[in-house]
Amino acid sequence: MTHQPFFLGRQPILNRQGEQVAYELLFRSSHFNSADITDDVSATSSVIQYAFSELGIHHVLGKHRGFINISRDLLMSDLIGLLPKEQVVLELLETIELDSEVIARCKYLKQEGFTLALDDVVQLDKRLPDILPFIDIVKLDLLGIADHKLGTIVEFLRKQKVSLLAEKIDNAKQHQRCMELGFDLFQGYYFAKPTMLEGKKSSTSHIALLTLLGLVMRDAEVHEIEQVFKRNPNLAVNLMKIVNSVGSGANRQIDTLSRALIILGRQQLKRWIQVLMFSSGDTGNSLENNPLMLLASVRGKQMEILAGKLGLHSEQQDQAFMIGIFSLLDALFQQPLVEIITPLNLDPAVHNALILREGELGRLLLLVEETEKRLDMVSGELPVNLNEADLLSAELQALEWANQLNQSNPS
Repeated sequence: MTHQPFFLGRQPILNRQGEQVAYELLFRSSHFNSADITDDVSATSSVIQYAFSELGIHHVLGKHRGFINISRDLLMSDLIGLLPKEQVVLELLETIELDSEVIARCKYLKQEGFTLALDDVVQLDKRLPDILPFIDIVKLDLLGIADHKLGTIVEFLRKQKVSLLAEKIDNAKQHQRCMELGFDLFQGYYFAKPTMLEGKKSSTSHIALLTLLGLVMRDAEVHEIEQVFKRNPNLAVNLMKIVNSVGSGANRQIDTLSRALIILGRQQLKRWIQVLMFSSGDTGNSLENNPLMLLASVRGKQMEILAGKLGLHSEQQDQAFMIGIFSLLDALFQQPLVEIITPLNLDPAVHNALILREGELGRLLLLVEETEKRLDMVSGELPVNLNEADLLSAELQALEWANQLNQSNPS
């Protein structure tokens, strides 16, 4: 049995601590234009069957919750019963009229254990008091609310025992204002765009990792690499953990750094360093709750998968992974990317892909960056040998890989 492809956009939702706790899932009929969907219930039925039943939502969400836009027709349909109530948030679109029928339906779904949210609230509708007892989360559209009215709306809603989510946050000033007002959750391009993500200053571990990567890429001797680990005990501990893990291929415990490096191998060492760049330091963050770390890992893996689908050889696929994950180093280090990668003496093709988005891999990076925003925003023609289903497949595979990586990542 064949399926029509559906297309997935995701935007992270963060809590007050800056940890990712959910995604809003944006389903589209194609990567060109969302308006192609003419039958909302039929389209969403296919999405539910394919994404939730056959693929398994863990591929998409991991341990996070997923906010799903719900129209009136879908809200009233039996399809809602197919959704995993413990992991989804039903987000009622702003186009739904809050009449008695809708309110009764929300009351029933709430009793059944579903979590409900109101989307794009910009004013205090007269029917809000009637439906709020059955609503868990209210999303306030910052772009649609005058600043002088925002405080009044927030003050009213905070008395209703609902969580408040500020959406369409585009800058630090908006984020700070919403924090002061007491919002619980936050969403917007301020968090989703890599250049706007809050990075971390270069720590000793980060500098050591860059040094390590430079040594590995120029094929330095084992004893040179070993010296970096000896100067950084925390990295040495992580190295021993990963080499002694089940997936390392070692048949016995390793008790020396040099032996650990030999068993791990240069290729795996390079990959581990690249990923560890985004999970080292003193913050205690993991791939699971840090959107920057997760985005870097998913982007790298997605680049690698798509490079394979394009028929590029294994070395280029490895370059694609590195380009994907390195493309976020400026957000991580809060420094210009060119300053970070120049000491690494990268291959010119890799350098130009990162800095200028040139070449086959540079264009692939642009494509992946566009799909991260929303697949219906992808512009232009897809590369030869890539179709719309390939984009979705690569994204889902990369998400699953990142989720597995998070579960096995040594702390």
